[in-house]
Amino acid sequence: MSLRLRLTLMIGSSFVLLWLLAAGWLLHDLRQQTMQAFDQRLMASARMVAGLLEQMPQQSSSPALFNPASAADLGIPNELACQVSSLQGEILASSSQTTGQPLPVRQPGFAEQELDGERWRSFTLQRNDRLITTADRLSEREQLTTAALLAAGIPVGLALLGSLLLLWIASGRGLAPLQRIRNALAERDADSLEPLAESSWPQELRPLVASQNALFSRIQDAFTREKQLTHDLAHELRSPLTAIKTHLQIARSKAGADAEHSLRLAEQGSDRLQHTLEQLLLLARIDGQLDTSSAPRADAAEITRLALADLGAESRQLHLTWVAEESPAPEIAIPAALAIAALRNLLENALRHGPAVGEKTLSVNATDQQMIWTIHDGGGELSGPALDQLTRRFWRSSVHSGSGLGLAIVSAICERFAGHLTISNSPAGVCACLSLPLAPAKSKE
Repeated sequence: MSLRLRLTLMIGSSFVLLWLLAAGWLLHDLRQQTMQAFDQRLMASARMVAGLLEQMPQQSSSPALFNPASAADLGIPNELACQVSSLQGEILASSSQTTGQPLPVRQPGFAEQELDGERWRSFTLQRNDRLITTADRLSEREQLTTAALLAAGIPVGLALLGSLLLLWIASGRGLAPLQRIRNALAERDADSLEPLAESSWPQELRPLVASQNALFSRIQDAFTREKQLTHDLAHELRSPLTAIKTHLQIARSKAGADAEHSLRLAEQGSDRLQHTLEQLLLLARIDGQLDTSSAPRADAAEITRLALADLGAESRQLHLTWVAEESPAPEIAIPAALAIAALRNLLENALRHGPAVGEKTLSVNATDQQMIWTIHDGGGELSGPALDQLTRRFWRSSVHSGSGLGLAIVSAICERFAGHLTISNSPAGVCACLSLPLAPAKSKE
């Protein structure tokens, strides 16, 4: 069901219900007023006949001598029946509407009775020794009432239909901006990601357009990263593969120490290639918004211990300073594997690409909501442009080798899990500060 039809049905149904209730009340009141008008006409006709009879000369006080023909001259409307009788029940005068049969006379006032198979409503008035009865057919009343109801109801019905038609047209014009958005999106090419102009839409649709533009922006960024990754992969994997192939060819053509040296270089190239692929897979997992709700967590002490263990003998160059309380240590609010990878990449970068001399330090501190690892490389220094490029993927300094993905992975983990990474120059060398959020403390039952 379309939104326009649903809106029209909802508003139209409420509108029709209110109109029907109002029309029903008005028509019921109209019917009551019409019936009261007919009754008042009967009363007025009876009083008029009584007044005329009082003005007419009496030929005799005896009812037998009363002139019955004089009733035709009383001015009674054609649709009414009139009868004048004595208290003893003798008919003194009657109109032709009674078809020769006398109207049953009961107590003074209103009554309903049947005459010749038709229902009549009568009014009887007693004036001196006479009873004046006026009556009209209920069928005629119903005909006149029905005509009045139709005269009042048909315009109401036409107005209701016209209102529903106007509602359908107005809802279509009101929902036209949604149709414009639909057409604008349907007419786009498959690779078109330009944002929609937000200023040309109604106020209520601007959040929708803004969300759509944000989606276009994210898709564009994803395409850009994919193209850049494909380009970088083609470049980065070509070099170690070429080096491995070259060293294997040399080893095949030589013998002895030269062949073994070439094989060692080929093995180093394969190790570099494996390391690059592992870093790329980790980066792809982070960019792919992997589900980490069920991933195991660990505290800062465990993360630090495992990261140092991954470095092996290289970790002996570090001077560790533990400022945070080791027990009880709160867990880090990100998967343990990613926290270990982030810390390991930072330590590996400081150990392998920092100066050969100088003390390399690692300190661990904690705040109420963050765990902070601070690393100094012992005297190194980077230029401003180099500091800005450190977290760019596949970037490396001209004097160092490596995959160029270590710090990019750390930055991606921080961005994904509300962490923070800062790298700056300090008197103790290049300083890298990694902050990761702490998990909420578990309540003790």
